[in-house]
Amino acid sequence: MDTRKQVNDALKQAMRDKATGRLATLRLINAAIKDREIAARVDGDEVGIDDSEILAILSKMTKQRNESAKAYEEGGRLDLAERELAEIAVIQEFLPKQLGETEMVNAIRSAIEESGAASIRDMGKVMGVLKAKFTGQMDFAKVGPLVKDQLCTGGDC
Repeated sequence: MDTRKQVNDALKQAMRDKATGRLATLRLINAAIKDREIAARVDGDEVGIDDSEILAILSKMTKQRNESAKAYEEGGRLDLAERELAEIAVIQEFLPKQLGETEMVNAIRSAIEESGAASIRDMGKVMGVLKAKFTGQMDFAKVGPLVKDQLCTGGDC
């Protein structure tokens, strides 16, 4: 089942259950997907968006909420931080399982081999391969430094 259908089914169930917090988050997800679809149509893409783009949207939403929750905690607004964390929990239901540290390192190594990367200048190629295969499964803010470390082992950094 594609992600869009899962979100719509969860939205209908939240309406039936009268789960207002969950419903609000699911509506935000739906709105973000529709916004991206409209932008794709404006750009001339009649097909719409695929699951990988939806996963990228969900990953971005999770990252934004993590940053907001951290800011709220630092500002002493724990009530708002808890709301952001609750939204993250709903969003993550639709994301694939996150890779562990060793799985990430192995994925990076295989992406380096696949792209033929030899130096730090090839970091974009490696990141492109990783984003194509592991969107929604990795936090690319954490992956960047790991890729850099792998590519810098040759001593040319």
